Amino acid sequence: MTTSVTPPVLARLRLAAQLILPTSTSPTPGPVDVVRWLTALQGQDFPGALFSIGLRSPGSTRADVEGAFNRGEIVRSWPMRGTLHVTPAEDLGWILSLTAERMIAGMASRHRQLDITTPDVEKARELAIALLEQSGGRVTREGLFAAFEQEGQATKTQRGIHLLFMLCLQGTLVQGPINGGAGNGNTQFFVLSETWTKNPRVLEREDALAELALRYFRSHGPATLKDFQWWSKLTLKDIRTGLERVKNQLESVECNGETYWQAPETAELLGGQGNKKTVNGARSVLLLPGFDEYLLGYTDRSAALAPEHAPLTVPGNNGMFKATVVAGGKVAGTWRKAQSTAEKQRQRAGVVLPEFFTELSPTQDKALDSAAKKYATFLGK
Repeated sequence: MTTSVTPPVLARLRLAAQLILPTSTSPTPGPVDVVRWLTALQGQDFPGALFSIGLRSPGSTRADVEGAFNRGEIVRSWPMRGTLHVTPAEDLGWILSLTAERMIAGMASRHRQLDITTPDVEKARELAIALLEQSGGRVTREGLFAAFEQEGQATKTQRGIHLLFMLCLQGTLVQGPINGGAGNGNTQFFVLSETWTKNPRVLEREDALAELALRYFRSHGPATLKDFQWWSKLTLKDIRTGLERVKNQLESVECNGETYWQAPETAELLGGQGNKKTVNGARSVLLLPGFDEYLLGYTDRSAALAPEHAPLTVPGNNGMFKATVVAGGKVAGTWRKAQSTAEKQRQRAGVVLPEFFTELSPTQDKALDSAAKKYATFLGK
């Protein structure tokens, strides 16, 4: 008989699976372990992506996470949905082997608007490689744009970023080391993938489909096929091929009549009997950055985000996710880094300024202070 759970329990299982809510049996992961476990985590807001990694690696500071980029262990590129993600360096190539072709095809109309042709991409590639050879193997986006412009490749109106997008999808470039001092860099240097990635893994297509499915459901589950399809943007045929290969390594659970897949270790966290199945974390309060995988990893976010709070989390449904206060697995408010002394009275740990949708209990209020202190520690304060 398939186990059934409620949406609140489903949400807290995801917190555990994503390493946000540590379990008593889970070892403490380092930054690279976190990225390897999640496989890919959304990264267009770079400081937020650094904290997404750090909060899952207790005790890690921003400088620790930056160190993993500087050593070439993790990188940032566009492996899925046309959106920047952080991935393990060794895994980026085989993920792109599954996703790049569909992304390039999906950009064809936009590239016609921008007057980007195949020869233009090849010219940009030549210029980028030449500049990197002259610059010690790393270069800024601005440096690449200047080289493109000098040779007649326009970069305004997003044309330049689309040229870089193509060079990254085709495996020429990747964003690697941090541009700036420890704890202060908000951008990365572009480097050559071939020389920066030390031990790239190469997988046959069906093996790659199976591995991506297994790693997604283990790290993000409980999740549905629709969630995985939205996250990866693979075809339904490819998704079913991958899941069929690894189904025997996963457990299923039901919620509101839908089938969800998850790691056996996640399923073991459930306690209680029959329809009273539950999981720890009901009193937890967490601070998550905007664009965190806890919300962005699924097409159906209702277990964690109430419909009436969605406009407050993503104002105007514009795709810009605010940082969230998550209480017991449910989004209970938003927060931002305090910017001025005038906000001092409302700050937590001197750095966090929360805005609540619902009132927290006294116990949860103390837990919020603890979460704010962890964020301050991550920043090195």
